[in-house]
Amino acid sequence: MAQFVTRLDDQLVQQVDALVATGIVANRSEAVRLGLTRLIDHHRRRAVGTQIVDGYRTRPQTDEELAGLDAATRSLIEEEPW
Repeated sequence: MAQFVTRLDDQLVQQVDALVATGIVANRSEAVRLGLTRLIDHHRRRAVGTQIVDGYRTRPQTDEELAGLDAATRSLIEEEPW
């Protein structure tokens, strides 16, 4: 497993230590791993979203494809237990 060596300002360290003290994370390393994992996931999801949007811009849905969406949406809503 690789190690990162980094500098953090005192306020950020205090905030991380507060997360450790309250049991939100087990230790500083876990806090850093969790933060990096979420950052990477956030950017991955944005990239996928951009690809989806670009795909629809390249090949917009046809009127036929859109025609059934209202009925399908109503059907899904009717299935909900509310």
